Amino acid sequence: MRANASFREAFTTAANSLRGSKLRSFLTLLGIILATATLISVMSLIEGMNRYIAENVSNMGADGFRVRRMVMIGHWDPKKFLVAQRRNPELTREEFEFLKSRATLVRELGMEAGRDARLHYRSEVMEGVRLNGVTPNMAVIRNIQPVSGRYITDIENQRRLPVAFLGHDVKQRFFPSVEAVGKTILIEGRPFQVVGVSKELGSVFGNSQDGFVQIPIETYFKMFGSRMGIGYAALARDRLHLERAKDEVRMLLRAWRHLGPNEDDTFGIVASESLVDAWDRMTGAIAMTAIAVVSVFMVVGGIVIMNIMLAVVSERTHEIGVRKAVGARRSDIRRQFLVESSMLAASGGLAGVLLAWLSAVAIRNFTPVPMSLPWSALVMGVGLSAIVGLFFGIYPSTRAARLDPIEALRVER
Repeated sequence: MRANASFREAFTTAANSLRGSKLRSFLTLLGIILATATLISVMSLIEGMNRYIAENVSNMGADGFRVRRMVMIGHWDPKKFLVAQRRNPELTREEFEFLKSRATLVRELGMEAGRDARLHYRSEVMEGVRLNGVTPNMAVIRNIQPVSGRYITDIENQRRLPVAFLGHDVKQRFFPSVEAVGKTILIEGRPFQVVGVSKELGSVFGNSQDGFVQIPIETYFKMFGSRMGIGYAALARDRLHLERAKDEVRMLLRAWRHLGPNEDDTFGIVASESLVDAWDRMTGAIAMTAIAVVSVFMVVGGIVIMNIMLAVVSERTHEIGVRKAVGARRSDIRRQFLVESSMLAASGGLAGVLLAWLSAVAIRNFTPVPMSLPWSALVMGVGLSAIVGLFFGIYPSTRAARLDPIEALRVER
């Protein structure tokens, strides 16, 4: 009971002290505020980006992967890129048919090719729209969901029919208030009938994913040829077979290209986990830099708190003498100053949390950068600040507790 009463008294005294010198408290806490705000802002950025990568950028699913002529993820090496550009041949239709006939661990294997194109509908023109030639199973592989009409069919692909599946942005530009299915648009001056419209996909870092048109890949090859820009997309049997499916495709492509055991791959394979791993490495470096900056701020803020608390001890020397004369123990005096220094730092942490929260809201609402404030960051910010205050308050509180009551009473108030 005595300990609880002593703690409440220390808490009350500390709160009154902080309210009595607001400007000094603010200036004392500036380092802690900046440190906490920096820490929580970085954690919010990483948390928001992690969710964003998982939900939007890494859209291959847990069992999907892509095969490309070149894949550069993570550490960028210009020399390796130039070597790959010279050495890696384009993927071909023949290789796709070879993989399709021999791969046993994939349940879907699709082919795609793309370029920018010019679209017309009556007087409306869209430049630089992404035109993709796709196999009909790309809807399954990429989880494309029509909101009206349907996707491209095998018959349309085999017959090289001029049909088109529109992204949401193209539909809104050409047919904002009417049904698009059944209408005819011009792609590079050639008429295509619209057979479906995709569900809105949203944007990645402010760039819309809905400005596209998809046509049968055989129609695409008929228009533009099949020598450039081909890629493959695949789904493994399930998540457990993903690595084995990638290895199987890799082995088959190496066999087709007659690559020796010591020769590097002349193609690239990428899955969602590759993108996530690359992002994790990047955020790890960001987090380490943030920790270094936060540590400097915290130490500086802690030293300032210690100096201020030493000044407070000097100001209250007479008061400490009176308290000891009426029976206060060293532990009571020490507790009072430790609570005060901890509250001082924790209030700075709370202000830092508020500043970081306001920054996160502003960034999320006015920029394409995703921010997500985890509760763990709030607890960590305030808790870490309180620990810093507690640590740097040990010396001032010990000095106050060791004051001789007689000498302390002689000090002028």
